[in-house]
Amino acid sequence: MAADAPKDSPRTYRPEELLSPPKLLSRFTERATDLLAALPEEGRPTQAALTAALRQAVLEAFRSREEYLARMVEVDLLAGAPHQSAGSLRKGIRAALLDQGVRCVDAPEGEHELFVVVEGEGEAFEVLRPAYVDQATGKLVLSGQLRRLPGPGGGADSDAADEATDGEGM
Repeated sequence: MAADAPKDSPRTYRPEELLSPPKLLSRFTERATDLLAALPEEGRPTQAALTAALRQAVLEAFRSREEYLARMVEVDLLAGAPHQSAGSLRKGIRAALLDQGVRCVDAPEGEHELFVVVEGEGEAFEVLRPAYVDQATGKLVLSGQLRRLPGPGGGADSDAADEATDGEGM
């Protein structure tokens, strides 16, 4: 158990609950075999092809988990660095996101489709939350949020945000 977590903490590491690749592969193979039995003979892949594909998928999933854990450790180390200001912590986290191919969009200029308007009335806009985009795929990871503000429009944020989606996530 972690030294800094209380004994009754719901966030306790429980290795007996983690999946092992051999057990996971075995369960997938059993289920896939049952599903394949329902297919016509000529449309079935071989057992070897099925096992190889499932094995590859399981190994890739565990590799992804290892990469994720490594990034979380880096963020924890960054947050725990002595004399760390909120600004330098944010800059470090943004750099880590960029290293992983995630772009943070802090203003809607030219990219209004990445933002949703979540509250307020008026012509001007304020960014409540940036948008996050996977640079490898171009997919939106998390839409940005804008708040409408009373007052005259025409600001840089308001021109681009006029086409932002009202209250609908992406």
